[in-house]
Amino acid sequence: MNNVKRIALTAILLLFAAAALLPLDMYIQKPGGAYELSPLVKVKGGDSDDEGSLSLMTIALSKATPLTYAFSGLMDSRKIMKAGQIRREGESEEEYNLRQMQLMEDSQINAIYVAYNRAGESVTLETEGVLVLDVVEGSAADGTLEAGDLIIRVGEEPVDSPDAFADTVASVPQEETVRLTVIRDEEEIIEDISPAAIPGAGGRKGLGVSYTAKRMIETDPEVEIETEDIGGPSAGLMFTLEIMNQLLEEDLTKGYRVAGTGEMNEDGTVGRIGGIDFKVMAADREGIEIFFAPDDEITAGMKERIPGIRSNYETAAETAEKIGTDMKIVPVKTIDDALDYLEALDPKSD
Repeated sequence: MNNVKRIALTAILLLFAAAALLPLDMYIQKPGGAYELSPLVKVKGGDSDDEGSLSLMTIALSKATPLTYAFSGLMDSRKIMKAGQIRREGESEEEYNLRQMQLMEDSQINAIYVAYNRAGESVTLETEGVLVLDVVEGSAADGTLEAGDLIIRVGEEPVDSPDAFADTVASVPQEETVRLTVIRDEEEIIEDISPAAIPGAGGRKGLGVSYTAKRMIETDPEVEIETEDIGGPSAGLMFTLEIMNQLLEEDLTKGYRVAGTGEMNEDGTVGRIGGIDFKVMAADREGIEIFFAPDDEITAGMKERIPGIRSNYETAAETAEKIGTDMKIVPVKTIDDALDYLEALDPKSD
């Protein structure tokens, strides 16, 4: 092989490697899988001899490369998403992952709370403090607070809700400091911060952090949930059903393979989630027979901001028809809608 051919071949190989490996600031979303919940959720002394199954659904998300970007544009089972559609503006990968893990924890806590209430079992819910999710660059908290910090006191007052924390910080007089007691890496530290104008917030003053409630739940009987690296809030509905299925003697599934998606709110309502079309595809591939989809309300304001927006249920039903599945798509606004549907279901015949 002469030098010209060798150089040309090397160039082609380098271009192919770049196309296959060079990460873009975009993501590829595609169908994930079904995770049966009985091995992941354990209620102490709970019922475990059910015939059917309850599963949570996932979507797969990966960094795009030029090659996967090109192929994804040709496939209905792939969606190209800009980084801004996944991460918040200015949010790092670490902060994004922290937020997703906290959303998963919140979904579990709400699921436990709703399930135990519906089953008439003992449950208590308390707020430990507020968890810092990200810090605005150049803000008062920049360099002092970090994503993952747990703020448990402001001055001598315990932090018992995000609203109370916000009100306390907002009441600090001009140029005075606020003393925060923070848990970081399992150590308690004290930080003094003077609220100041938050960059990009139109002159609004504050610490420059986003945060969420960090809650603690206690139940009798005890319950443990293991989800490893699964993030986000969308498993809340299915967690609730699985916990109730173990708390109650009857088999809620009636012998069917049941899956679904939807955020579980503390009041038992089921919230909208993303990627439901891919979850329907994955559920069909996994042999799911019944799929619960949030029947969320689309307001006039939402339609104005996002023309063509549809409810999760509408998207799920359309996807099911498109792929020709026999899987039943069931709309639910609350946990009670799902429970009522399962109660009215005839047991699956052998």
